Amino acid sequence: MRNARGEAEDRVGRFDVRVLEPSPPAVVEPPFFADDPLEGGQILPVERAGTRTWSELCDQMDDPTLQQWCRDRWLVPRPLAPLPPRFDETRGALHAVAEHLLAPSRHAANGKIGLRFTYRGFGTPFFGDGRQVRIEDGELVDGDRRHRLATLGAAGAFLGMTPGAPGGLFQPTTRCDLDAPLPVDRRAAAAVGDWYGFCARLLEQLRAEATEADRAGRVQLWPEHFDIALELGVDGARANFGGSPGDDGHPEPYLYVGPWQPRQGSFWNEPFGASLGYREIIAGADALAFLRQGKQHLLRSPVSG
Repeated sequence: MRNARGEAEDRVGRFDVRVLEPSPPAVVEPPFFADDPLEGGQILPVERAGTRTWSELCDQMDDPTLQQWCRDRWLVPRPLAPLPPRFDETRGALHAVAEHLLAPSRHAANGKIGLRFTYRGFGTPFFGDGRQVRIEDGELVDGDRRHRLATLGAAGAFLGMTPGAPGGLFQPTTRCDLDAPLPVDRRAAAAVGDWYGFCARLLEQLRAEATEADRAGRVQLWPEHFDIALELGVDGARANFGGSPGDDGHPEPYLYVGPWQPRQGSFWNEPFGASLGYREIIAGADALAFLRQGKQHLLRSPVSG
């Protein structure tokens, strides 16, 4: 069983640390039934008053191996790479895995479907008796067991379940074809994981900066849309802030701000709100500034209609 926080504590010793990934034990209290990566801690992957960041710890310890270890887990910032050739088909296959395998595995235990960024991929928080189901480099991982993805049917047999999105909660975007090949490329799957790690760090920073009036939710990866997001904002200026790995209208990943009430103004460049594309990000656009600006524009921009 992977214990991301325990692994981090072993790596640096005497510090009380927090990481972006879910860690055991399983949380059985509502409403989230999941651990909070920003609760407590001395060393965090975000900037918060009274704590230090992993970046600051790496600078203090002057340890290149620790720096790389943190980069692999998105505990410190690093640039995104250009997308590999098979990203689109891999994203589609992994979306089906999220909808028909991972979400129902968690839902059967506690009625929840939200997923999280995990090491080199995405997966469930811990549930039940300490189980976690996740994707790492395109492989399905259940505790200490691994399965190379081929079909939903074979993956379901590996997990001991019948694939299929939980009924009545959402309309699946992908088909639950048990025998259709899942075209998952390892390099492209790693890029999907990197995108979620990149977004998780940004969104947790936004959450760390939120006020009580913002009533910030948790950062979660939603299987139906396959985006990682949180909701926050004062009354009248609430929005979904998130990152999508791409969809029918966007062939590449993008960050977005989706106001609950449509806004007017030049910042809002999408029918649903505003977006910042992957190519802009790897060309040097400030991704965190985009999200922060979105929050400010929500307060200043007039409501459409």
